[in-house]
Amino acid sequence: MKILFAPLGIISGRLAGTAARKLTDRVWAIVDDGRPPRPEQRSAGWPKLAAGLAVEGAVFAVVSGLADHGARRWFESFTGRWPGEDETAAEESAT
Repeated sequence: MKILFAPLGIISGRLAGTAARKLTDRVWAIVDDGRPPRPEQRSAGWPKLAAGLAVEGAVFAVVSGLADHGARRWFESFTGRWPGEDETAAEESAT
């Protein structure tokens, strides 16, 4: 199932990245004018850079996690099989 899910996972990941980038810009606009600072910018101060990276990381984690889970649910509804670990397999591997 992982091989069949791979193209859908790649597509949903790319779309999630684009959406996360746009959402990061909107969230950052609440905090400051302009775009979030990037590490390669010489003028970026440490506090502002850290805040920008924290916002970017949080938004990306939420958006990509939701997109991945949604793609897996869609795949399951289409094929009848979940493309990943279920709870029992995860619990067995944890012990």
